[in-house]
This record gives sequence, structure tokens and C-alpha cells, in this order.
Amino acid sequence: MIYLDNSATTRVLPEAADAAYRAMTEQFYNPASAYQPAVATEKEVETARARLAEALSCTSSELIYTSGGTESNNMAFFGTLKATRGKRRVLTTHSEHPSVFEVARSLKSKSDTEVIFLGLNPDGTVKLTDLENALTPDTTFVSIMHVNNEVGAVNDLTAISSLIKSRAPSALFHSDGVQAFCKLPFSRLPVDLYSISAHKFHAPKGVGALYVKNGVRFAGGQIGGGQEKNLRSGTVNVPGVLGLDAALSVYREKQESWIANMRACKLRLWQHLSQLPDVFVNGPASEEGAAHILNVSFPGVRGEVLVNALSAKGICVSTGSACSTHQKGQNRILAAMGVPGANAEGALRFSFCPFNTIEEMDATAEVLSEQVTFLRRFQRR
Repeated sequence: MIYLDNSATTRVLPEAADAAYRAMTEQFYNPASAYQPAVATEKEVETARARLAEALSCTSSELIYTSGGTESNNMAFFGTLKATRGKRRVLTTHSEHPSVFEVARSLKSKSDTEVIFLGLNPDGTVKLTDLENALTPDTTFVSIMHVNNEVGAVNDLTAISSLIKSRAPSALFHSDGVQAFCKLPFSRLPVDLYSISAHKFHAPKGVGALYVKNGVRFAGGQIGGGQEKNLRSGTVNVPGVLGLDAALSVYREKQESWIANMRACKLRLWQHLSQLPDVFVNGPASEEGAAHILNVSFPGVRGEVLVNALSAKGICVSTGSACSTHQKGQNRILAAMGVPGANAEGALRFSFCPFNTIEEMDATAEVLSEQVTFLRRFQRR
């Protein structure tokens, strides 16, 4: 099998699986308990938190463990807005993951909340002129993703932050970093809140984190036992946390070579696909954007048909976000980028991991060429 849907989820690293297994079988204690083995488990969790904080150039006290990207994004919105009095003004984009976009859309019906959706450039990045024009002194919250999960566009968080500080200094800036964390060089981020999800970088599913900058007024999420400094109640997912920590340690050691390999695979696949007639890249040029995502349109063949045809040949790709797979209708991200209807219908997302090979790209391109040529014979005229 050739797996090219790593933006949906990744294969767990052996080191991460081993760490999670040990946590389930040896360190199975509840870290909130008072006896010595539980205290030792709590120390392991806090050591892992410190290493994650180091990767994000923040402090341990600024990190909240969650169940993943969706919870982190939801908590960023609701935890911030619950702590805000009076009328709220929210800015976001049409390119966001459903865990941001649907939250923002639901807020539009609230009488005390104004929501503005910003436009996109043809490469999938936010239009900074739209952002600049929309920012007002009473803006409460801005949420703009770091790396787009469907086309790999990388938003300039520094430029966005600068605009926010100059035009809406009291606004808080959140970024969904699920597709960016580990896939971009580690650095201090110019944001107030930042979401990550472990299963996007070869750690187990069901764990993630939300960075909340010290000093931010934040009401938190789940209420109950008071875990995570009373900001996210619920028994700590120790296997997930320690699995995340193990995967992060490996990624930090090998990040440069792993990113280079993903970029090489992306360029090799596009080198082959660009030889086919009527094939187009959606989003940034193949040599730009995130190293691990390539979105390509094959007009004349529906993307879903190609997904099934490739699956029958042992090649796994997608038409976009796994969270939107079963939703019918127009792809809102490609539409907001101005991608024509036929191109949007024939779009595939290829997403790579460090373990993909050039040989897999050659094989994928060969199968795609055969299938696209064959299926286009049956297109409607």
C-alpha cells in the first residue's frame, strides 16, 4: 500500500507506540491520585509538558492538554469568548478546518456576536488587505490557520499579528497549527492561542494541546475535576501525552531531513503529473507552501472517482479534509480561492510523511496517468 493521506492521520511511530503501551501497562495510575506511583506518573506528564513547551518556545504553564485539534480549536473560541463581556467581533477565514469554520458559523446567529469571514488569495492564504480593512478597535478575536489542511498554503503569522496589534490591539489572535506543528521549523509563535494535534505527527490519536499565552483572559473548557489548572477537566490521557512526547522527540531530532524528504516527494510527484494534459496545482506552487501537501486538479474526472480508482490499486489519497469527506456539495476552500468548478470537482489532495519514497511517487504517478487517461474517455460532453 502507498499511503498519501497523512494530513488525515499518520502511522504511529514505534517509539510513540512503545511509550503509550508502557503508560497503559506500567504507568497506568491516575496522575491526580496521591500515592507514590501516581505522583511519579504525574511527574512524567509534567516532564512531557515541559518538552512540548520547549518546542513551542513557551512555558509549561501556558499549555493545556486536550483530546486533539477539534477540542483545542473549540476551546480557543469558547474559552476566550466566555471571558469577554459585551458585544464580540470575530474575524476568521473561509479556509479554516470545520472545527473553526463551523464554530464561527454557529456564532453568527448570536445577537451579541458579529462574525466576519475574510477572503483568500488564489494560493489559499488570507488576503491581508481584507484583514486590515476588517480590523477595528472593538475586534475581540481573530482565528487564522497556520497551514491550510487542503492546499498547504502557509499564512504569515508575523504579518497577521503585526496588523492585529496596530489596528485592534485588544484583540486575541488564535491560529490552528494542526498541519503546521513539526512540519515547519520550530520557533516562537506571534499568537495568543495555538492548537496542535498529536496524530498529525506520528503520535496516537485522541491527544493534543492548546497554547494559551500567559495573561490572556481565558475561561477554559470542560468543567469537572479541575485538571489542567481547572481549565480542562477530565482524567489526563497519560498514554496519549507520553506517546505525543516520544513522537515529538523523534521529530525534533530528524525534522530537517524529514521535511526535505517530504518536499522531494512532493516535487517528484508533481514533476510526473505536470506532464499530463489539463492538470493544475491548487494553492501554492509545488516548490512553495508546506512540504507535505500537494493539491492537484484533474478536470474531467471527479475526485471521488479517482480516490476509489486509486484505492483499488492500493494507493490512499483524499479529496480534502477527512472531517468533510461525507459532506456533499462545493468545496468551500477551493471556491474561496477562485478555483473553477470543474477543477474543484477533480481535485485530489496528496499529503506526505517522512517515510514516503521517490519510488512510491513514481508508482503513484504511473497509476494516476493510466486512470486519468482512461476515465476521461467517459466524461460528459
